Amino acid sequence: MIAMEFVETAWTSVTHALNTLALIPVAEPAPEGINTENVVTFFASKIAPILLAVLGVIFIGRASRGEISKVLTSSAIAIIGLAFIAGAATLFFVGDYLINLIFE
Repeated sequence: MIAMEFVETAWTSVTHALNTLALIPVAEPAPEGINTENVVTFFASKIAPILLAVLGVIFIGRASRGEISKVLTSSAIAIIGLAFIAGAATLFFVGDYLINLIFE
């Protein structure tokens, strides 16, 4: 008898909880998509040349002081960094292609 009352009370509580959840308004839908092409274009056309110019000035300054080994090391690190950035950009576009391929 007690078990039956417990089940009825639990069922009533679950029913009230589900009815309450059904009345909660749904959040606004997510935006269609974020246009990142302009952001990538901005960084590639404005920020990257400035950073390369700063690196060039630093390298020329070191080379004029006779620190050729430091210049070569820094140049190699900069080239490897640019390769990583290019790889990340490539993965960005490949990922976008894969997402469009799978979900559309």
